[in-house]
Amino acid sequence: MSFAASTPAAGTGKAGLRIPDYLNEVYWWTYVHPRAVRFFERQWLVNLILWGKYVTMRDATLAEMGDSLPGRTLQVACAYGNLTPQLAARVPEGSQLDVVDVLPIQLENLQRKLPADARVSLLAMDSSDLQLPDASYDRALLFFLLHEMPVPVREATLREALRVVKPGGKLVVVDFARPAAWHPLKYLWHPVLTRLEPFAPDLWTWPVETWLPVTHRNRIVSRSGYFGGFYQKLVITV
Repeated sequence: MSFAASTPAAGTGKAGLRIPDYLNEVYWWTYVHPRAVRFFERQWLVNLILWGKYVTMRDATLAEMGDSLPGRTLQVACAYGNLTPQLAARVPEGSQLDVVDVLPIQLENLQRKLPADARVSLLAMDSSDLQLPDASYDRALLFFLLHEMPVPVREATLREALRVVKPGGKLVVVDFARPAAWHPLKYLWHPVLTRLEPFAPDLWTWPVETWLPVTHRNRIVSRSGYFGGFYQKLVITV
C-alpha cells in the first residue's frame, strides 16, 4: 500500500492541495476535523446513519464491482466503514485499487484500516480535477459522494470519473434517491438533510443523469432502488 499525500509527481496529486471551501464550511464536523474522524469511524454508527442499510448498500456495491477486480480500479473519495478494505481484498496480484480524496486526514484514516500489504494507493486529489490520465481505469466507484457536493463540483466529478475510465468500462454510483411517496422517513428525513447536508436534497429532486455529460446520459445500463427508493445504485458504461 502506498500513500501519496501531496507529492508533485504524476498521479500523486498537487503539492499544497487546497481543501474546497464547501468542505470547510459544511462538512467540517463530519470529515475535516480530527475529532469528527474519530467519532464517525465506527461501523455501527455508519450503519445507523444509513438507517440500518449500510451493509445492504455495501454488499450491493461489492456485488456490482465483482468478486475479483483485475486491472485498475478507482474509488473516488474515502468512505467511513469497511467498504474499501473489502474492495481491497478483491484486488488480485498485479492489479491495483486507487483511492483519491482531497482531505489528507481521510486518506490517513483509510490507511489505518487497510493491511500493510493491500494493493491500494491513496492519492491526495480533488475529485473535480483528477490528475490522472484519460482511460486509465477499468472501473470507478462513487459511494455516497454526489449528495455531498454542490452542483458544479458534482458535474465536474462525474465528468472526471468518466474521463479516466477506459472505453467499455463502467462507473458505479451509489447514493441517495427520491423515496417512494409512502416511505415513512420521507417527510422526517428531508428537513434533516436540508439542514445538515444542504446539497443532498438535489438527489430527491432530480435523477443523476441531470449532472452527467450529455454524451453519457443515455448510458445508464442499470438502475436499482433500495429501502423503498431511499437509496440507489446506477451503472454507467463508458
